[in-house]
Amino acid sequence: MLPYIIIGSVFIISLILISISTVSNHFKEYTIRLTEAETSIDAALRKRFDLLNKASEIIKEEEVEEDLPTISSIRSQKLDNFELDKELYKAIDEFQECASKHEKIAQNEGYIKVQINLAESEAEIVALRKYYNDMSNEYNKLVSSFPRSIVAFLRKYRKKQLFEEREEKKSLLEDLKA
Repeated sequence: MLPYIIIGSVFIISLILISISTVSNHFKEYTIRLTEAETSIDAALRKRFDLLNKASEIIKEEEVEEDLPTISSIRSQKLDNFELDKELYKAIDEFQECASKHEKIAQNEGYIKVQINLAESEAEIVALRKYYNDMSNEYNKLVSSFPRSIVAFLRKYRKKQLFEEREEKKSLLEDLKA
């Protein structure tokens, strides 16, 4: 009888360990996907920041006395991707407002190129944000569903924040098409 108890115990412990390692591997897989998505978003946001720096130079070129204060403040701050995304939308709005006030900026060839590149970057960021949010939702389901939540608690996996959609007004793609 004792050998059966030992074999049964070893079998049950083996099943538990296999289950824990399988769940851990799922968490690792989503963590890797989220890291890749964050890296891609970071690169796209840096590209957008560079475009807005060019926009700032265009404003200076045209000798307009306005500036893009949000770009100046971004330069002096260390922001995460969520904050940077919001700040860059503010800077885009400032740039478009400045161009609408000053016709010579709106007619500048550099301005037109920046607008086209901003529209392209918006499409890219929308797709990356959607992918990141999809992966985050799946990851958050893992963190909160039982029995995976036990592994999440033991391994200190926490729910991920989602990128918010731009709500203040219509999307940048629609703004740029107008």
